[in-house]
Amino acid sequence: MANRRRGEISICLDDQTYRLCLTLAALAELEDSMELDNIGSLAERFSGGRVRSGDLIKILGAALRAGGAEISDREAAAMRCKGGAAALTAALVDLLRETFSPDLEDAATGGQSLPNPT
Repeated sequence: MANRRRGEISICLDDQTYRLCLTLAALAELEDSMELDNIGSLAERFSGGRVRSGDLIKILGAALRAGGAEISDREAAAMRCKGGAAALTAALVDLLRETFSPDLEDAATGGQSLPNPT
């Protein structure tokens, strides 16, 4: 079962429930595979509406693996989400929101802002 306090969400793909999570390793994988300069670029790319279907596949694959599934991006791309691409995109946006939630940052830092890594 997904634990939202740890930034996890659940998703139903091919009639099976999976846990999605973006660990530090998963985020590093995404930076490399999407050729991003830094971790903030991932959130900026989504919030700016500059997301390609290939990006969704990479995020889904990395999140499934970080959630414990042994699956390739190719296998993830072939999975069906109830509600189609719109539901999948909404779930991944929710996952990114959970991962980069300001509420979680406040709790972890006692209300202090984290330094900008750039």
